[in-house]
Amino acid sequence: MAKQREEYLCSACGAKSPRWTGQCTGCGEWNTMAAVAAASALGGWSARGAGKRPASLCAPEALEDLGGDAVRARPTGIPALDGLLGAGLVPGAALLLGGEPGVGKSTLLLQLAARQAELDAKGKHARTVYVSGEESLAQIRGRAERLGLLGPGLLALATNNADEALDVVAGMGQNPGLIIVDSVQTLASPRAEGIPGSVSQVRAVSGELVEAVKRSQATLVLVGHVTKDGQIAGPKLLEHMVDTVLYLEGDRRDYSRVLRVLKNRFGPSDELLVFTMEEKGLSVVDDPSTFFLGARDASLSGAAVSVAMDGRRPFAVEIQALATKSFLSIPRRAALGFDANRLHLLLAVLEKRLKLPLGQFDIYVKQGGGLALRDPGLDLGLAAAVLSSYYDAPLPEGAVFWGELDLNGHVRPVAGHETRLKQASRLGYGPLLHSGTCKTLDDLRQALFGKARP
Repeated sequence: MAKQREEYLCSACGAKSPRWTGQCTGCGEWNTMAAVAAASALGGWSARGAGKRPASLCAPEALEDLGGDAVRARPTGIPALDGLLGAGLVPGAALLLGGEPGVGKSTLLLQLAARQAELDAKGKHARTVYVSGEESLAQIRGRAERLGLLGPGLLALATNNADEALDVVAGMGQNPGLIIVDSVQTLASPRAEGIPGSVSQVRAVSGELVEAVKRSQATLVLVGHVTKDGQIAGPKLLEHMVDTVLYLEGDRRDYSRVLRVLKNRFGPSDELLVFTMEEKGLSVVDDPSTFFLGARDASLSGAAVSVAMDGRRPFAVEIQALATKSFLSIPRRAALGFDANRLHLLLAVLEKRLKLPLGQFDIYVKQGGGLALRDPGLDLGLAAAVLSSYYDAPLPEGAVFWGELDLNGHVRPVAGHETRLKQASRLGYGPLLHSGTCKTLDDLRQALFGKARP
């Protein structure tokens, strides 16, 4: 009997190696390589006999000869979510939803299942099945009852067997429907080795489910766990296999949530949707442009309003800064909602170009409302907030900022300038300080505080 050939698989990224190595060559992690049985190449055909493989039964076709009819998507029952996805739920499509534990993934999907069940009851769709590997049916029912979502046509299945989930897909046939699998890391396939959640199991389960749904008219939604770094757990192949990748983010102690599109084959991939967590589940924020601004007192120092871009959507956000005399040999620097390295860089530019002794101050900055943005256009607003706190003088009421600062202290234009300008004008802000009205940090200080103060 031939000896079973082994290969080594990284549990962090899924990279393969013919021999064991202490460090994975794919992701650089240590001690993550584990031995698994090597899969047969080419679906059972050996590389040596590949030339004898029979001709494929599926011949290539000319694209211009194919029908041009677009696949008709079904509404989700949540109009804002339809716009986020591009059109709605596309038959044969697979979606992946990631997010931190407790952020509201299961709540959002249960609401989606309930909306689909309402449409099912009206005869517009086939059926919706919520497959859970984490909760029992009693727990799912209790949560649905608490959210006020119980109704006819809301079907659920509690299982950890991937074959039972595949039977649900097969039961749909060619009828439209929705299958929600919460989560893919809790299912196990008998055709793969390892425990549920391992790289081999996640690859096998997701591959079988996606392949099955592609042959049907149903839509598949997979829930994916995340790692401690906030990345979707499992092999990166999982994100390549699906058509749409969504990420729900937010602090569990806060009431706001943001649903981002990281990948979308059927619509824009730079959209987002803002929710608020309420007693009856997640509620869509219709106009999020000033949602994260909140109530503010313009007479206080250290607070600046900036128009930021996230994807194609402009937001008015408040940037708060506190500069206080330090009694430590190494002053403290803290950033909430900002990249700490970028904060250190901007403080160094302020100290160098404006001759400010910021090395003697503890400086704390945060974005108001709990939103974390990575927009370089926030640089000018952050600088204005730090200067306001340093001089202990409030900024002009209605002033709004956007622009990127370079290492020479110059203000550079940023993407979406016209969109930001229109949004600021619509909200009635003024004066507007950006790369067109403020060329350098000296110009900014002169416009806000007159001559430099000692």
